[in-house]
Amino acid sequence: MARARWIRGMAWGLTLAMAGGIGGAVWYETRTSVLQAEVLARYGKDLTFKLEPGPNPDVRFPQQGPYDHRLGYSRLPQFVERLTAGPYKVEAQARPSPAFRDYVDFGGFAPYREKTSGGLTIYDRNRSGLFDARFPARTYRGFQDVPAMVADTLLFIENRELLDPAHPHRNPAVEWDRFALAVINIPLKMIDPDNPRAGGSTLATQIEKYRHSPEGRTGSSVEKLRQMMSASVRAYLNGPDTTMVRHQIVVDYLNSTPLSARAGIGEVNGLGDGLWAWYGSDFATVNRILKTAPRTEEELKVQAVAYKQVLSLLLAQRRPSYYLAQDRNALNELANSHLRLLEGAGVISPALADAARFFPLRFRPEPPDLPEPSFVEQKATNAIRNRLLATLGVSSLYELDRFDLTVDTTLDQPSQERVTAMLKRLADPAQAKELGLVGDRLLNDADPSKVVYSVTLYERTPTANLVRVQVDTLAQPLDLNEGAKLDLGSTAKLRTLATYLEIVAKLHDRLSGKAEHELSAVAADAPDRLTEWVARTLSAQPHLDRAAILDLAMQRQYSASPAERFFTGGGLHSFGNFDDKDDHKVMPVWDAFRHSTNLVFIRLMRDIVNHYIAEGPARRDDVLDDPRHPARKTYLARFADQEGTDFLNRFWADYRDMDGDKALDKLGSKIRKTPDKLATAFRSVRPQAGVRELSAFLARHLPAGAPTPGQVQSLYDKYAPDAWSLNDRGYIAGVHPLELWLVAYLQDSPKPKRKDMLKESSSSRQESYQWLFTTRHKRAQDKRIGIVLEEEAFQRLHADWKRLGYPFESLIASYATSIGSSADRPGALAELMGVIVNDGVRLPTGRISRLHFAEGTPYETIFSFDGQERGQQVMDPDVARTLRRHLMDIVENGTARRVRGAFTNADGSAIPVGGKTGTGDHRFERYGPGGVVLESRVVNRTATFVFYIGDRFFGVITAHVHGQEAAKYRFTSALPSQILKILAPALQPLMTNGVQTAERTEDPKPTAVVPVGYPVARP
Repeated sequence: MARARWIRGMAWGLTLAMAGGIGGAVWYETRTSVLQAEVLARYGKDLTFKLEPGPNPDVRFPQQGPYDHRLGYSRLPQFVERLTAGPYKVEAQARPSPAFRDYVDFGGFAPYREKTSGGLTIYDRNRSGLFDARFPARTYRGFQDVPAMVADTLLFIENRELLDPAHPHRNPAVEWDRFALAVINIPLKMIDPDNPRAGGSTLATQIEKYRHSPEGRTGSSVEKLRQMMSASVRAYLNGPDTTMVRHQIVVDYLNSTPLSARAGIGEVNGLGDGLWAWYGSDFATVNRILKTAPRTEEELKVQAVAYKQVLSLLLAQRRPSYYLAQDRNALNELANSHLRLLEGAGVISPALADAARFFPLRFRPEPPDLPEPSFVEQKATNAIRNRLLATLGVSSLYELDRFDLTVDTTLDQPSQERVTAMLKRLADPAQAKELGLVGDRLLNDADPSKVVYSVTLYERTPTANLVRVQVDTLAQPLDLNEGAKLDLGSTAKLRTLATYLEIVAKLHDRLSGKAEHELSAVAADAPDRLTEWVARTLSAQPHLDRAAILDLAMQRQYSASPAERFFTGGGLHSFGNFDDKDDHKVMPVWDAFRHSTNLVFIRLMRDIVNHYIAEGPARRDDVLDDPRHPARKTYLARFADQEGTDFLNRFWADYRDMDGDKALDKLGSKIRKTPDKLATAFRSVRPQAGVRELSAFLARHLPAGAPTPGQVQSLYDKYAPDAWSLNDRGYIAGVHPLELWLVAYLQDSPKPKRKDMLKESSSSRQESYQWLFTTRHKRAQDKRIGIVLEEEAFQRLHADWKRLGYPFESLIASYATSIGSSADRPGALAELMGVIVNDGVRLPTGRISRLHFAEGTPYETIFSFDGQERGQQVMDPDVARTLRRHLMDIVENGTARRVRGAFTNADGSAIPVGGKTGTGDHRFERYGPGGVVLESRVVNRTATFVFYIGDRFFGVITAHVHGQEAAKYRFTSALPSQILKILAPALQPLMTNGVQTAERTEDPKPTAVVPVGYPVARP
């Protein structure tokens, strides 16, 4: 019995001893982390990644986390998809090791040395910096830069054992007592989300939380373990000794802790940006103050204010939005309570604690002023940033600038700077005069600083047109070159001439090879002049090739007389020439192009429109000659719908913000004050209203008051809506019937939408034009059918122009489009010039040559411009060559003679230059009966020169004055021509790489060309 008790006692003793030994080992490991340091350090050696060429189909991108989203890492899959769908390819991408992938798949946050500060960087073609954004912008470079007082305060509040030097292998991710506190605190947080208890997380796990956990929060115990695991693995990536890592954790936390967001600035991260954003304090100054022992009472006060600001931000991290935006008094009280604790622990002196308690926190009432951007000097980089927004599908520059992204562009910074400096000189009257910009058709005595200049220069390469210079002097974010809709005057003649020559080339391809008698028959039956001319020309000279007939087309003659009035755009219009010496001439097309003669191009546009009409589904003469032609009703219905829509849009602008009563009274105020007209309007708008309401309405609008009750009853019965058509009621009331309809519609639609109104009015638009469908109005019908046919022709013309880069979704259906009435953009004109320079091939435009995301991370991805993207053959090559020759003629002999000889090759020979000028005098005009101009005022004035320089460079220069100031200026397109001449020395360094000629014999082409719209037979 005694022996059994002895054995049991020994067993219990051994058990207790083993338990004690295990417990002691566990206690020792929690203090020193020796075992986990060895295991995790070995494991960390396998968690690697490297950058290799080509895409990685097995890359792991983060799915969530504020840090990963802010730097763009979580959006990289979408960026890959968007960029590779366009002209970019994945040049290289990170390859994580198998162990790395397995670890991330298990749930760990990607283990690598993360960046504290990131942002967008933009370089020019030579890797010179154009733009650099860093967020956060104010950071500590290393632990040695952190004032001891700041580090000690942070550790006292958050992680007191972190820098204990006695245990160099210590795991910074875990303090077991704080972990227990955090576990206990989780259910309290679930019960009360606003629970102010401090968490038990170490600094290392807090960094993992606010960087990578969903919404930067700890939503569960599993998420807490994930943070601890990730922080532990990250701590041992460089070996078992974590001394340096723990110091860096302090730095990273101070540099990146979230401190809410402030209007006008955005989210605030890190102590440095927090001091600047919330207190307006300079980070370097605060650090200097906290590193220096105060020698006077005044210095102590200054240090106390700085220290309390720092302390408040370290405490605010617990609930940043609450403490920094909602209840700042609570933050002040929290800081004061911690001052006592810090004083008691010896972290700060009693004197500093007393002084800091004396000064309440004083927040900056308004966010600090951000540096005013130089829109002129940053115009090119802003254009790149806006281009990136569209390319990446990002919604704002705010997001874009925070991505971990480096962009290489095609811009040439030295040329940018030279051009910018020269354009700035033009604002000075003395400088403008010295540079030859004052004189006939140039600047007059008006203020030269009000003229905005835009210059864009492209270089043609075998695979793309690369933007080398993009400058404008508009001191606003708007990009004049690509963001404005401008009247660019006679540059529209270049588009018109291109269309004309394309029609001739297509007719040549269609008709060449036919027998002479067939061509004669085609000419005799041709419904338009262009078809007739090509058929007769080929009949007389059957062996003409395309280039030859295009030369003959340039010799066709037109009258330049302004005496004729043209029915176009829905009415009769007259046009004038810029130079009245041309008024009595009959000119070949080439001469009119050289001297920019308006009336020749008006008549040329008429021929183009008639050709498109002739190619329509029904011949114009057949439709107009036969009153029973089935197409007539279709065209008339389209006219009724279109014109009715125009009228409704006008009325909508007048009435849309009114309720039913106000709309009715406004209508009544417009109608002639007679009982029958007013009664008709009222009964149409409110058919369910009674006699009493009609009487009240008449009393308000008739000068003599309402008629007698019997007369009102008679009016009520006579003008009942059912007794008259909508058309008749509009006639009786003396207003457009659709105005009656709209006001009636507004009575039952308290919050109307324009699209719903137009949908509801479909049948009423047709009803209001019923008079037009009767055969006794054939003349009126023919006029309106002609309008619709012209609009159809301009829709086809628009499709042709759109193929050549025209930027807008419609053209004004008027012959005046040939001289600029439909507006344009300088950048789009330059794109057209690029097509011409490249023999009709439209190449992609390159502004961004390389995008480097997430450098040095496991998400690193490099995109490069893909030179294999195919160009599109959008213009006949013979047409392009013909245009090129005549553009050169304009510089040699026409409106741009100033530029002749401005550029030279390295051997001293002249580089051929060609281009087209245009002047836009945009006016607002109001007309009265009979076409009399009642008011005319200048809205803006624009002069443009689109050009090519040799066989590699092309671009556009624009001078623009906006608003009524434009009336003081008289400059023409001679001004941008002179500016190109002035800029020649600034641009010349770009031109000297090889000898440039206007015509090429062995010109490199894209590897593949896609024909668009017609077959291309290259000679």
